[in-house]
Amino acid sequence: MTDSIHAAERIARLRKEIEHHSRLYYSEAKPELSDYEFDRLLEQLIALERQFPDLVTPDSPSQRVGGAITKEFVSVTHHEPMLSLSNTYSLGEVEEFYNRVKKLVALEGVDEQEMVAELKFDGVAISLLYQEGLLVRGATRGDGIQGDDITVNIRTIPTIPLKIGDTGEIEVRGEVFMRKEDFEQLNESRPEEERFANPRNATAGALKLQDSAEVARRRMSFVAYYLKGIRDESTAHFSRLKLLEELGFSTGNHYKLCSELHDINEFIAEWSEKRWKLPYETDGVVLKLNAVTLWDKLGATAKSPRWAIAYKYPAQQARTVLNAVVFQVGRLGTITPVAELEPVLLAGSTVARSTLHNFDEIGRLGIMIHDRVIIEKSGEVIPKVISVVLEERPSDAQPIIIPLNCPECETPLVKPESEVSYTCPNEAECPAQIRGRLLHFASRNAMDIKSLGKALVDQLVAIKLVKDVGDLYFLQEPQLEKLERMGRKSAQNLVRALDESRAKSYERLLYALGIRHVGRATARELSQAYPSLEALMQASQEQLATVPDIGPVVAHSICDYFAKPSQTDFLEKLRAAGLQLSASETTAQVNRNFEGLTVLFTGGLDRYDRQTASELVMERGGRVVNSVSKKTGLVVAGHDAGSKLDRALKLGVRVVSEDEFEGML
Repeated sequence: MTDSIHAAERIARLRKEIEHHSRLYYSEAKPELSDYEFDRLLEQLIALERQFPDLVTPDSPSQRVGGAITKEFVSVTHHEPMLSLSNTYSLGEVEEFYNRVKKLVALEGVDEQEMVAELKFDGVAISLLYQEGLLVRGATRGDGIQGDDITVNIRTIPTIPLKIGDTGEIEVRGEVFMRKEDFEQLNESRPEEERFANPRNATAGALKLQDSAEVARRRMSFVAYYLKGIRDESTAHFSRLKLLEELGFSTGNHYKLCSELHDINEFIAEWSEKRWKLPYETDGVVLKLNAVTLWDKLGATAKSPRWAIAYKYPAQQARTVLNAVVFQVGRLGTITPVAELEPVLLAGSTVARSTLHNFDEIGRLGIMIHDRVIIEKSGEVIPKVISVVLEERPSDAQPIIIPLNCPECETPLVKPESEVSYTCPNEAECPAQIRGRLLHFASRNAMDIKSLGKALVDQLVAIKLVKDVGDLYFLQEPQLEKLERMGRKSAQNLVRALDESRAKSYERLLYALGIRHVGRATARELSQAYPSLEALMQASQEQLATVPDIGPVVAHSICDYFAKPSQTDFLEKLRAAGLQLSASETTAQVNRNFEGLTVLFTGGLDRYDRQTASELVMERGGRVVNSVSKKTGLVVAGHDAGSKLDRALKLGVRVVSEDEFEGML
């Protein structure tokens, strides 16, 4: 009992500390801890809760790390339709909207008209339902009437409170978005060909992922802008925003009560420039009638309410000059043309470079060296050239010559069939590809070798001390001490970081290898289907294509990677270095009761957690899957089983209870 009391006290302190630092990081942008220190606090909490499972609560920060797998999202009906707002790019139309609402309000016998101006977040709209203070459902907008139940993913977002105090049943709506810094880190962790164009695309994709642990790693945020279900329904919208803040939600903190049209225009003008200094993307201003009691009376069109409108800032553009084009070589050998521009201020930052994507894009634009060009920021993040001012083309304009050879190693370039990009086939010797693979291998989401940065990688490759990631593990401190800006302490830190990375999981190693099309989610699927590198190497393309979420293209890429003659020696280096080349030690088979049987678990089990139940099946020769198909041999249905159970019954798959499952063991 004493241990339990002490654990409860420690857990309470950890939860309070974690929530405090989470709020500093996500809501106030004033972090006091490093990511490593924050993760250590969370690991301590999770370890304690595993030791004392009775102390786990639905609102614990540990519930944000995810882990559940959802292959199908259930549709839910919104209490009230989630309408989209009418958009305008014209201040004149804002004035028309203001005057139109003023007349409608006057018809209701109200003389004064107040509007609330809020920043418009460029994210994904969701609805949150709370009952007795606890978050019970999170859903997407969908078609406005019905959306997808994504509660398991919503719980991973740190700025969404899991508990808000006993408020009866209330609904909170808002926007899930990604901060600029988190978006950049996410893109850096992905293969070149799978990077997102802007934070909104990354957010929308993350919310529909079936692996909530992966969603948690995306580090998304939430801003609330709607509250329904409070006891006093006459409470004005501005006061509801304040109430949302009291309940623990972020509202963005940048909103204003406007009594006159000029107040609205001032707010729009003020944030036209100030918004660039925010840590997240905004693309406009939302105007809402403050008197919530009039919302229903003003009504809505088929798609949009009459009491609100969204003013969107025009896309930020700038004119500049294309001085030159350089050709970058990625870790997969892809050649990317990059425009070197006359530096120009655009959307709060100076732009001097912009990707031209590929040679087809150069042809589409008809762009030449020394041209005057128009650039803008895609999603207000990534600068891109959108057009050429042809009427101002100078007499010294020169065509952009597509290189015949790799700019790094002079190897003749090739253009794979059905692809728009040229590539360097000299995978083993091209310095740029080697540098790219090393940096990817050392990145945070791969092997997380913190001391291995770009400057050091450049040196190691330039003097040919390292030719592949396997060579890293045989570096000695005396070799490293001689390098520029290293010294004894830095050499020790790198060797220590490399030693620590040997313990990284097999799943992370698969991602770190940098196989084309194999991102983190794919690496996880592969590690489950083929729990050792040897088994993966022996799998045929047809076998790989049957793994969930892995189709023919990815399967071909994996087979192509392991078929290269150099891979045998390379993988032997990894084995000699002591890296984790298998998921875990194979457990001795208990019996053959599940031999050849494909099993799916759905709903909650009373006597086993999902991981333990899965291991019991595998120890008896069975295989565990996450989705129902005609090939599924058995479905174990626990309490609150949902759509997977329905689908299993429709397909005629055998369904058993937990008691029957236990008997089968």
